[in-house]
Amino acid sequence: MNIKELASRIDQTSLRPEAAEKEMIEFIERSAGLGFATLCVPPCHVALASRLLGSSKTLVSTVAGFPLGFQVPGVKLLEARAAFDDGASEIDIVMNISRLKSGNASFVTAEIGSIVRALPEAVIKVIIETCYLTDQEKLSALEAAVETGADFVKTSTGFAPKGADVRDIQMLAAAAKGRIQVKASGGIKTLADALSMLKAGAERLGTSSGPSILEELKRGV
Repeated sequence: MNIKELASRIDQTSLRPEAAEKEMIEFIERSAGLGFATLCVPPCHVALASRLLGSSKTLVSTVAGFPLGFQVPGVKLLEARAAFDDGASEIDIVMNISRLKSGNASFVTAEIGSIVRALPEAVIKVIIETCYLTDQEKLSALEAAVETGADFVKTSTGFAPKGADVRDIQMLAAAAKGRIQVKASGGIKTLADALSMLKAGAERLGTSSGPSILEELKRGV
């Protein structure tokens, strides 16, 4: 895999709550020319990122329902629509973990499905936060995501105790059977991490370490 191919599979991410606007501008300008699929920024900085990226092939992505997912119905839709209007092409939405663990996968399907239908031009990724789920719940979450018509199921927010796991990626990719793509996110810091997730079946990677990962590949480390 060459640098261009790897970069195109990465959502380069900066979601630190303490990052000031100046830091976000530096992040965007530093990352803009590296060929990433998207730059994932907080919702409040989507318009800024969209303006700075302009006609770049790197798109803007953001989050909704982040990072815990237990907002009342309608809030995530409002967040997602506002982000799309501000220029986000891809939106990573935390499912309601509590509802899924309560056996109410239909709630997840209805909530995320309403966003998919409202924003047909947006790429929607469903964050299921695998570290809180049993294997059966992970598969239930995957099926709920498939039913919504979302584009990706995503492992983690990066704010939970554990992020992406190779075994989970393998399981989700096998169960997806091409019906939905898998995004690995959380704890991906090295080239070895990135390549192991791709080999396991991830189509996209979420990381804040994109530039250093590409540099590793460039150096042949």
